[in-house]
Amino acid sequence: MIFEYTGRHIDVTPALRSHAEEHFVRIDHALNGKATKAHIILEVERGRHRAEVIVNWNGDVLTAATTNPDMYQSLSQTIDKIEKQALKLKEKIIDKYHRAEKKNAVFLGQDQEVMPPPAIRQIISEDHKSVKPVTAEEAALLLEDQDRNFLVFRNSENERISVIYKRNDGNYGLIEP
Repeated sequence: MIFEYTGRHIDVTPALRSHAEEHFVRIDHALNGKATKAHIILEVERGRHRAEVIVNWNGDVLTAATTNPDMYQSLSQTIDKIEKQALKLKEKIIDKYHRAEKKNAVFLGQDQEVMPPPAIRQIISEDHKSVKPVTAEEAALLLEDQDRNFLVFRNSENERISVIYKRNDGNYGLIEP
């Protein structure tokens, strides 16, 4: 483990260094004993002792910070937080690899069918009809004669294109722009 120390308004004493390194030896099981880099930042401001630890491990960055009146307690609590994060990340990685199915193990059973991909929908022009001006009532009568659910017509009252359609309740709906 490679340690870097930064002291802000405090001298990083050998006692603080040994305290931090002892705690990291205790959490070595969570870090798999792999060589990592830990940056420990110690800061004192108005009687508050703040410890921040940044650990680069397994391609991830674990960070924790604690403020306490005692620097040793602050450092211990921060390293405990790093341990919890490392254990959580380690579990996540293990679960990821244990639950994944092997590529060659994935296959379709004998009774399953392979469904073809859905076809791309196309717009098909059916027929061109001339639109003659009619009233909404006449359009409803024309719609009854057809097997479709809607009819586009030019409204003779206002000379605009309108749509009349059959509703589920048996009535007709009229859409006017």
